[in-house]
Amino acid sequence: MTDKVGTLLEALPYIKEFSGSTFVIKYGGAAMEEESLAREFAKDVVLLKYVGINPVIVHGGGPQIEKMLTRLDIPTRFVDGLRVTDEATLEVVEMVLSGTINKTIAQEIQNSGGQALGISGKDARLIVAKKVEDKDIGFVGEVVEVNVKILKEMSRLGYIPVIAPLAAGADGCTYNVNADTAAGAIAKALMAEKLILLTDVPGVLDKELRPISVLAKSEVQALMKEGTIRGGMIPKVKCCLDALHGGVKKTHIIDGRVSHALLLEVLTDSGVGTQISGGS
Repeated sequence: MTDKVGTLLEALPYIKEFSGSTFVIKYGGAAMEEESLAREFAKDVVLLKYVGINPVIVHGGGPQIEKMLTRLDIPTRFVDGLRVTDEATLEVVEMVLSGTINKTIAQEIQNSGGQALGISGKDARLIVAKKVEDKDIGFVGEVVEVNVKILKEMSRLGYIPVIAPLAAGADGCTYNVNADTAAGAIAKALMAEKLILLTDVPGVLDKELRPISVLAKSEVQALMKEGTIRGGMIPKVKCCLDALHGGVKKTHIIDGRVSHALLLEVLTDSGVGTQISGGS
């Protein structure tokens, strides 16, 4: 019992510090696919809302999209980590992201006692994008505008936004947007306290493959230059650096496979991932 009280007391200063602030959370990977982790994530998000923090969820769905494309015998390929999206693929992407996944996440949050609104980035032109340049990858977009009024009003009314990373184009087209990229753009537009990326790794790793708890921007750039940060972690840390440059106070890359990773990272002293801040 004393341990439980100690945990609550450890969380208290963080609750006090972050009450009224906004956390943008990119949700995907094992945390979204495994039922037990999905339930725990929903509870974590609801708890954050009840203690005065405004969570905004941006979700992925790569594995689910891949399964549906395979079932429909639609070939798929990637260029620089981005899914080449022709018209047939875009139809599947929108169906899976805006339909099944988005509403399942919203329902899980509601089952845990919260009020969630599942929306697409296309709705009310929440996210406006243009076609990615210099790559022949179809309907893949880069964000040019985020309508923060919608998100602020939803949060003010007590709702938790759950956003599918699709965007309306100024040209009238629909665009598929990388979920990390969409989350980063939304975090910048909201001037969020935190951008949190859930992954399937323990965070940024050093040369001995040990998780690094805290990094400054300059340290991240040095680790990329020397090759310690490589592969799929590079776009994630670049997303964090871009968010920091855009006014987000702190960014986090955390292990979504850890039970209640979200709360452990933001409401405890030790955390469960890597915090990247704007310091030198």
